[in-house]
Amino acid sequence: MRGFTHTVKDPLWGNIPVTDGLRKIIAADEMVKLSGIRQNGPAYLIYPGAVHTRLSHSIGVYHLGREMMLTLARKGGSLPFTEHGLMSFLSACLLHDIGHFPYAHSLKELSVKEHEDIAAELIMESPGLSHAIEAAGADPSMTAAIISKAQPAASSETLFYRNVLSGTLDPDKLDYLSRDAFFAGIPYGRQDTSFIIASLSLADGSLAIGQDAISLVEQVLFSKYMMYRNLYWHKGVRGATAMIKKAVVSALNDSVISAEDLYCKDDSGFISLCMEHYGYPPFSLVSNVERGKLEERKAWKAYDKEGNLEKRAASIRDRWKVEEAICETLRHAYPDLRSYEVIIDIPEPISFETHIRIILPDGTPSSPGEDEMLFSKASSLFSRSLRKVALYLPGYVSDEDAEKAFQEACRG
Repeated sequence: MRGFTHTVKDPLWGNIPVTDGLRKIIAADEMVKLSGIRQNGPAYLIYPGAVHTRLSHSIGVYHLGREMMLTLARKGGSLPFTEHGLMSFLSACLLHDIGHFPYAHSLKELSVKEHEDIAAELIMESPGLSHAIEAAGADPSMTAAIISKAQPAASSETLFYRNVLSGTLDPDKLDYLSRDAFFAGIPYGRQDTSFIIASLSLADGSLAIGQDAISLVEQVLFSKYMMYRNLYWHKGVRGATAMIKKAVVSALNDSVISAEDLYCKDDSGFISLCMEHYGYPPFSLVSNVERGKLEERKAWKAYDKEGNLEKRAASIRDRWKVEEAICETLRHAYPDLRSYEVIIDIPEPISFETHIRIILPDGTPSSPGEDEMLFSKASSLFSRSLRKVALYLPGYVSDEDAEKAFQEACRG
């Protein structure tokens, strides 16, 4: 790979080399917008240092993706690389989040499109962005197909890059775990990324690792678990996220806004959208989050897919029916309580499983043995320990009253 004569300085990875063409992609409007989206959304209210952006993360993903390709190239063998394919992959690493919603994942559950699909549409429909990708020596259609599975993969090379960008040891995960931990000031997400990348090989057209690096894969999975436990699903972060969701779901259900209004906005653009409808009461939840006035987790239980509450509140667009019933129960003691202030939070399912080939000492690839990926085997247990169905309410509602109303809702 030639022409990497410019440098982007990153607090996590140090000096990151880029080409003239890649600098044009970074300067594109769609990329600049990412500098206005905090990577961890409202997590900064709990961890004040977590104000890093989707832009810095995207540049980190590009850096690790480039390091992966350099590692595979140094090891030689039959590689499915072409120059325009490599540049398309690097462009995809930079652009994979350009369709992302503001406030991290607060709005993801509400969308009618996946952010990867929005990214692909932006790449194909924006002349300026397509021109920047071509100037980088990449193919816009291939770049879009690497990011979005909805796009046809016209070649095995495209499919290979797609699997690298979204896999067990993808550059996205390796960057966000380390970056989020670094800026939040918590140690759990950091791992030996350089050794993990150095352990990568190509086997049967997909990534594989040496047998001596299995423990590092386990560490990545455990880091993911610990980051969910301590940062992503911290009760305060979940509460702020649930408040944003409740406000937007209410506005969508009441046709105050449409799903399309949420696309291609940064955090300030989302706030401006809400302020355009300042008189709409549920949007007070958004302004409260902005001011750090969060509701409190008053009652919770372990998630049970067969649970009565979980079934009745499974759809976030219909969850208001259960919340309204809880509000009616509590309103006898708290007449000023509003239904939009009653929020049930149900975290999405997550997986800690891994699917990666292992290179045996004799050089042959193999699937991990039954006892080699212990953390992966226990992934369902770790996932269950994290998922809590919670009831968030204003602070003036007593824990005792909240618990009674919550248990009544659980019984149905």
